Amino acid sequence: MPKVVGVSFRPGGKVYYYDPEGLTLVPGNEVIVPASRGVGFGRVVSPIREADGSEFGESLKKIMRRATPRDRERQKENMVRKEEAYRTARRLITQHKLPMKLVDVDYVFDGSSIVFYFTAEGRVDFRELVKDLASTLKARIELRQVGVRDEAKMVGGLGPCGRDLCCSLFLSDFNPVSIKMAKEQDLPLNPAKISGICGRLMCCLKYEVEAYEQFNQSAPALGTETQVEGEPGRVVGYHVPRGLVTVELENGRRVDVPLDDIATSRDSRSRKGRGRRRPQGAPPGEPPPQEGPDSF
Repeated sequence: MPKVVGVSFRPGGKVYYYDPEGLTLVPGNEVIVPASRGVGFGRVVSPIREADGSEFGESLKKIMRRATPRDRERQKENMVRKEEAYRTARRLITQHKLPMKLVDVDYVFDGSSIVFYFTAEGRVDFRELVKDLASTLKARIELRQVGVRDEAKMVGGLGPCGRDLCCSLFLSDFNPVSIKMAKEQDLPLNPAKISGICGRLMCCLKYEVEAYEQFNQSAPALGTETQVEGEPGRVVGYHVPRGLVTVELENGRRVDVPLDDIATSRDSRSRKGRGRRRPQGAPPGEPPPQEGPDSF
């Protein structure tokens, strides 16, 4: 079976797989590899592993070499050229009065081409801009229009949790996220609270949804009568990540009981149609939030 190693060209960027060509590589090693637009300077992000031959076929390219001190010096020079190209592009965009926002620049390692990423409301005629960029920067120019999620990934920032954006830190691909996932986790259906800085639903809504779905399939509805160590009580809340159900006993005491240990007279219907669960920590008398539309 062939061996492959994962390489990325930017933090949180897409992972490309290469044949290590006999090199002993570990995550963090810098390498020079063939890329779609020439030669690329990348970083190993996943260890060498054996892969099914049909997974990559004959399209698997080989790593050219480990990065040398000269390669690293050239990469630093490219970063300086990248900043210069960014400033030049912004100046020319303003000069041509184009309705577009420059997001990022990708300066190919061998200097053969420069890719500019931008956002815009619609189609933009940037033919004259490309001509001016090519004559000024003396390189092959490519402009790519990206969406708001790609913009957030390239620019980076802090999410509502206070941590670096998942997309700019480790997510290499965007997975579909739906409002149904927020409903399944009883999150407030408020766009301001479940949307990221890109204005789309937060990617992290997908992280725990499977655990909530499994819990909700067997969890008793609020108000269900049960018994805990022979004492009667009723279900008043949930702690899904811990797999616990909060039961209020007749004497007013509340206990957390593992879902699997609940002995109830509950019906075994699925959660669908049983009404929404009250969020964790909500007072017993507080009504559950109402469901909103599936899209904002």
